[in-house]
Amino acid sequence: MVPHVTHALWTALGYAQAHGDLLDAPWPRVDDRALAQDRVELVLQINGKVRGALSVPAGADQAAIEAAAVASDAYARHAGERAPRKVIVVPGRLVNVVV
Repeated sequence: MVPHVTHALWTALGYAQAHGDLLDAPWPRVDDRALAQDRVELVLQINGKVRGALSVPAGADQAAIEAAAVASDAYARHAGERAPRKVIVVPGRLVNVVV
């Protein structure tokens, strides 16, 4: 039933005149610009426990990500005045701050 309804909708919406029959229509093309992201959201872990999320620019380097993690409210709330001993960054995934 679905192919018949799809063909009827294709014709009723005027796509048959613009692109021809549904079986002969070209596949949609991927627009790579639409897939690009300006910002990336990373999971923020403190001592191995998820404490929040961190939004950084997509092209941020490791030093910028570490600085954003240490400057976040979640870090200040859970670590207090203690300085981080180690910061582990998994690109595009998460940041783990060991206090």
